[in-house]
Amino acid sequence: MLSFKAGTGSIGKNIAIFNLVRYRCADRPNPFGEVKSQKSKVKIVLHAIENRYRYADRPNPLTPFPMRGGGKIQSLSPFRREVKIVTHPIENRYKLPSKLSTSLTCVLLLLTTACSQGETKSAQSIQGINTNSAVAVSNNISTLRIGYVGSVEPTGPLGWAKKKGILNRELQKAGFKNITFARFPNGPDLNEALVAGQLDVGSLGDTPAIVLRARGVETRLLRITQFNTTAWLVAKKNGPRSLAELKGEKIATQKGSYMHRYLLGLLAEAKIAKDVKVVHLMTTEAKAALERGDVAAYATSSDLGPFLKSQGFPVIDSSANHQGLSGTSLVVATESFLAKQPDFPQKFNAILTEATKDLKANSEEYYQYHAQITKYPVDIIKVSFPLKQVSEEPLPAEGVKLLEGTKNFLVSQNLAKSNFKLTDWVVNKQQR
Repeated sequence: MLSFKAGTGSIGKNIAIFNLVRYRCADRPNPFGEVKSQKSKVKIVLHAIENRYRYADRPNPLTPFPMRGGGKIQSLSPFRREVKIVTHPIENRYKLPSKLSTSLTCVLLLLTTACSQGETKSAQSIQGINTNSAVAVSNNISTLRIGYVGSVEPTGPLGWAKKKGILNRELQKAGFKNITFARFPNGPDLNEALVAGQLDVGSLGDTPAIVLRARGVETRLLRITQFNTTAWLVAKKNGPRSLAELKGEKIATQKGSYMHRYLLGLLAEAKIAKDVKVVHLMTTEAKAALERGDVAAYATSSDLGPFLKSQGFPVIDSSANHQGLSGTSLVVATESFLAKQPDFPQKFNAILTEATKDLKANSEEYYQYHAQITKYPVDIIKVSFPLKQVSEEPLPAEGVKLLEGTKNFLVSQNLAKSNFKLTDWVVNKQQR
């Protein structure tokens, strides 16, 4: 473990970006050992694994980590002086800052080399993004760069359009020679790539998309691909069985997600928000955490919820029992991209509408595909992805109403920095 003093010289100011290394603030326990605090220190910890750790040293977990000041990493909490950095050797997605000091460059080169030599055993677990799914760094407009949250391949209408060849066929007609896909574990990460100009289009949940727009980042809403997506509150075995029994307990969820918004809304409705502790935990770690009893309950996604139920974990609640607490899945695009491709929304929506119709006409084939991608049984997928939640229209009225409610809630809770009109966010009607 190497330590450097934080906030002094170039090391305290220019650590954010480096070739083949991506940095994260990490101030929470992880399966590879707890990252412990040291006052006024910067710790650099190497993990040759899939990019899965997230920063926790920030006051608002729903705000995606910005590349502040051209790539400066700093402590985001006013109560802490230390900044801890976790490096992840993944696809080179960011350029080296011009002001990065020579000494720091040497240090990071050594760290990168040490990681590649010392973590070869773990390197096989890096899923990364294959050649056809890399984030395109070229500004060539003939390349369309799509990011999505989820499994090794996208699901829903976007995934089906890709699987059936509809996407490639129609976009090539529109002049795109290359279509790249980048997978992200959650919406805040995808937001980072949009902010950094590494993506043109993003498929993600409503909460991170709204939070990004509320920060003033210039995106436009193209489509609602799914609405009334259910979130579940699942308890540990032999644990609480009701919301009242959660008082004084620790509840986990993937912060920045629609499940997080559901949990906050649920706790507010039950008037126990001040009586529980909400912590961040990725969905990939939820089952193990519940089994160990690390948390009393977990607010989870539409597919993991019924799967955990089938494994004997008791369900305390679901968003289906409440008005306005379910989620929506969205497709957004950057305004800079749309300025160059003003007819893209209409063409892209036509592709997704065709894919949705084909998906519904061949539902059994689709469910088999979805199950294969996510590794959940088909019966779980049918519960988590009912076809009535997938509209052939770009902006179904029920989905728009739900999205408006989510936006208003996030603003009221100060989780979205500013309010805005959905009509100002949606692409012009003539473009749809």
